[in-house]
Amino acid sequence: MTRIIADISISLDGFVTGPDPGPDSGLGTGGEALHTWAFSDDPDDRRVPREATVRSGAVVLGRRLFDLVDGPNGWDDTSGYGAGEVGKPSFVVVKSSPPESVRLTDLDWTFATTGLPDAVTAARERAEAASSDSGKDLDVVLMGGGATIGSALDAGPVEALTLHLAPVVLGAGTPLFTGGVPRTLVQRSVTSTSTT
Repeated sequence: MTRIIADISISLDGFVTGPDPGPDSGLGTGGEALHTWAFSDDPDDRRVPREATVRSGAVVLGRRLFDLVDGPNGWDDTSGYGAGEVGKPSFVVVKSSPPESVRLTDLDWTFATTGLPDAVTAARERAEAASSDSGKDLDVVLMGGGATIGSALDAGPVEALTLHLAPVVLGAGTPLFTGGVPRTLVQRSVTSTSTT
């Protein structure tokens, strides 16, 4: 069965970027420390993205995150979701209008122009199709940014929340939790990450 999983790195004080994130510094000042684990040579740290990629049938991301990953300093063959892993999922972007062009043409992009609920529906359809093709259950992963995951948590489609708890205090930035309605998720997991 396809699950909706929110998966994001977070600081000890609850931020998913440092202060002043922007086009040239997507993670803000000091925010790169949130993802040190993802580029580590540690076998336990490497296992986390490998297993996440294997279970991903589709990935949802917000407009600002898409603008960063598809921008000139964004993803390439050595970085990005599933880089260095076998296969890549479909990507569904919550964006009011599709871009005129996409730099990362080797990835499967869909643009949900009518909001997050439709993006999740489109991603679920792609994940279920990929599940049928592969013969195994694949999930929809909401990778961010923080506003997209926060909205999904408030709206209710998130069934599992995976937090990569980075051992850093940023002091400011983009908070993941800004209020909302208390609720219990089907599955809860926290992954503590190293800074090696």
